[in-house]
Amino acid sequence: MEFFYRKVFTNKYITNFYLRKIFYLYTQTMKIGVPKEIKPQEARVGLTPAGALTLIHSGHQVYIQKEAGLLSGITDEQYLYVGCELVADIESIYSLAEMIIKVKEPLEREYNLIQKGQLLFTYFHFASSEQLTNAMVKSGAICLAYETVEEDGKLPLLIPMSEVAGRMATQEGAKYLEKPFGGFGILLGGVTGVQPANVMIIGGGVSGTEAARMAAGLGANVTILDTDLDRLRELESTMPANVTPVYSNPFTIEEELKRSHLIIGTVLIPGSKAPKLIRKEMLSQMMLGTVLVDVAIDQGGCFETSEPTTHDAPIKIKEGIIHYAVTNMPGAVPNTSTTALTNATLKYALQLANKGWKNACKESKALEKGLNIARGKVVYKEVAEAFDLEYIEVSSFMH
Repeated sequence: MEFFYRKVFTNKYITNFYLRKIFYLYTQTMKIGVPKEIKPQEARVGLTPAGALTLIHSGHQVYIQKEAGLLSGITDEQYLYVGCELVADIESIYSLAEMIIKVKEPLEREYNLIQKGQLLFTYFHFASSEQLTNAMVKSGAICLAYETVEEDGKLPLLIPMSEVAGRMATQEGAKYLEKPFGGFGILLGGVTGVQPANVMIIGGGVSGTEAARMAAGLGANVTILDTDLDRLRELESTMPANVTPVYSNPFTIEEELKRSHLIIGTVLIPGSKAPKLIRKEMLSQMMLGTVLVDVAIDQGGCFETSEPTTHDAPIKIKEGIIHYAVTNMPGAVPNTSTTALTNATLKYALQLANKGWKNACKESKALEKGLNIARGKVVYKEVAEAFDLEYIEVSSFMH
């Protein structure tokens, strides 16, 4: 046996089909499935070949739906090379796997494919969809949400996508400020002798900070708002001179929006709906052609007039104000996003695969906080409160 393990682990890639079959017989394995995302314009995939290789080296079987990674620049051959098994369709992925690793929440087409007791590890954002919540309760699956995994007061599986979304928010906002899209017609950084655009960013977290850095780098006048004084002090000391951190309150928001050309909302309350910080009646106080980018749209949006949009039709114009509220912003840059996401999720996926979801959650408070729905019960308080459902303490599932 010692010789067998040495033989396997000194081989750079376990690519021989029969060798892998023997390997699985002698190790504790979990069957892990990675389906192709079916949400419109979603080009990311839940696992890179490098992530799959790590799971395979730990003794697990990884099934990849054919062409799942193609839009992220990953070929089927790359998955085969590291030892994955290709599966023809999404139905087979769900029927084979004990754990599903995804990017976005299951869509209606997938509801009936999910098996009782199956572990789903993905972004859910339950608070924004009662239909999804009810479907997952009915399924009896174990729903472990990326967005509520919490470690040392941080949300490690939101951070990489928040970084991408924050940077994209400025990039997209700058584009839609152009007159052909209905925007104000101002260049974000201005030119010699001409004032740059004014940008207001609500929320000084990861997305807000990245949005501010991008806007500042382009030369805009940036105001970033937050209610955490310690965070404002930190921003004061680390941000460029053209970024002004300001304490956030309704009065300040209302005053700033009157002079802002681009407004980016990034406020997040883990597991809950985002608060509505800009109300419908405030649109009339903005300059025509102002752009609103709602990064919080996955959690219901922080602007009252936001409606979810897609990359096919990313904006809606209301009262002369452009609303950009794409629900999967990082999906537009899948090569970057897929790699960044796998880098963050792999550590936790390994724990779940090696120990099983229950033991992994017993040993990791971070993963325990990721549990939202388990075997037909809502175990995350904010999700239960969002739809007036019965809430069950997650500790009751840990025995």
